[in-house]
This record gives sequence, structure tokens and C-alpha cells, in this order.
Amino acid sequence: MKRIDIKSLVVYEDDSFVAINKPPFVSTLEDRNDPYNILSLYKEQFGDGFVCHRLDKETSGTLLIAKTEEAYRHAALQFEDRSVQKVYHALVAGRFMDDVIKVDLPLKIGGSGKVRVDNRQGKEAETLFRTYQEFGHYTIVEAKPVTGRRHQIRVHLAYIEYPIVGDGQYGGEPVFLSSFKKKYKPSREREERPLFDRVALHAYSLEFKDLNGNTVKIESDYPKDIQMIIGKLEKYDR
Repeated sequence: MKRIDIKSLVVYEDDSFVAINKPPFVSTLEDRNDPYNILSLYKEQFGDGFVCHRLDKETSGTLLIAKTEEAYRHAALQFEDRSVQKVYHALVAGRFMDDVIKVDLPLKIGGSGKVRVDNRQGKEAETLFRTYQEFGHYTIVEAKPVTGRRHQIRVHLAYIEYPIVGDGQYGGEPVFLSSFKKKYKPSREREERPLFDRVALHAYSLEFKDLNGNTVKIESDYPKDIQMIIGKLEKYDR
């Protein structure tokens, strides 16, 4: 795996915080299956720092890092009282609903790490969903998590029968060009491969208050893999 230059990922910086556009396939914090992680790389390249929240290994997008303990506490309180506004974009199969959908279903982590809806023992979890961009056979859904449970967006979308593309753990199917390109001609020499090899989820934006009380909104562009699949959907799936 190519070593990551954290400085090249920075999308926002002030005296107290740094925000990066996290690439997929790298853990936020230490992971025994990862040779390195965002926090350790940040410390190597910037010095001391504190990750304010976590993104799943496969998820790309906006990740906030505090430069000082004071800044970390300031952000942590906002995450705790749910005043941080987070927006994610997820690609799902089919046409999503026209209205804003609120999914309010408690979640519980199983022994295997897989999360499920559990109305008796689960912890409160709430997400707002709406259509962001429509194609012929797919939709980019905007997700606003009110709470911050593990795999919350993934499980809530799967529960309402719109699992995220590529999310095999929760029922999401891979995307093949043949599924939406008319007159697709398969290769005789090799089997068709999926266009996307991860959970199609991107942390698009994050909004919080800095230490001076000013509102800061940070957005992160789609990585190359999502840009590629959207380009093909815009070209062939209208």
C-alpha cells in the first residue's frame, strides 16, 4: 500500500483544528489489520493531535482532528450534544423516496461486530435521509445522522431496503456496468468485474463551532473511485 501524505489531504486548517479528506481503505485509529492509520500518520507528519470522531475504514471523506487537548474537548462536547452537523452521501440501487425520511431505530452491536436493529436492547439511533441525485437505476442518498452509532447509516438504509452499494455485510450488491449500460457487450476473455470494490459511502461535509464560536463548514470532494462511478452513471444511466 502506498504511504499516505496527510498534508496532501488537508481541506481545512486553523490554529486549533485540521480537517482532512480521508481516503478509503485506511483506518482512523489503530487497527491490527492495518499497517498504519490516520492518527499515527498525522502525528508523524504534524506532531501531536487528537481525532475528534471516527470514520469506518472503507468510508472516505471529512475527518476532523484537534491540534490541542482544549480543542479536542471543545469539539467532543459538540459531538456529545449532537450540535455537529454531519452529511454523508451513499449510493444505493433503485429510486429512493421523494420525501425526507426519518429512520429512528435502536441499534445493538453483536459479538461479531455486526450491528443490527434491536428494539429492546439497542441504543437510540436516528438518521434523516433524502434523495440527492437520481439516475436511472441508482440514487445518491444524502444521510444526516442525528446520533453517531457504529454503522448507523449502513444499517438504517439496509433496514428500509436500500442497502448501500458494495456493502456486502448488510446486503448491498456490487455495481456492474452491464446492469445499466444499454447494449453492453461482455468480454469473452474475462469475467466482468464490479465497478466499485468498497462500501459506497462518503462523509461529504461537517459543520461545527470553532473556539471563537464561529461556524465552520467543511466539505470534501468525492475520491476518484466515486467520481468514476458517478461519471459512468451520468453517461449511461439516464
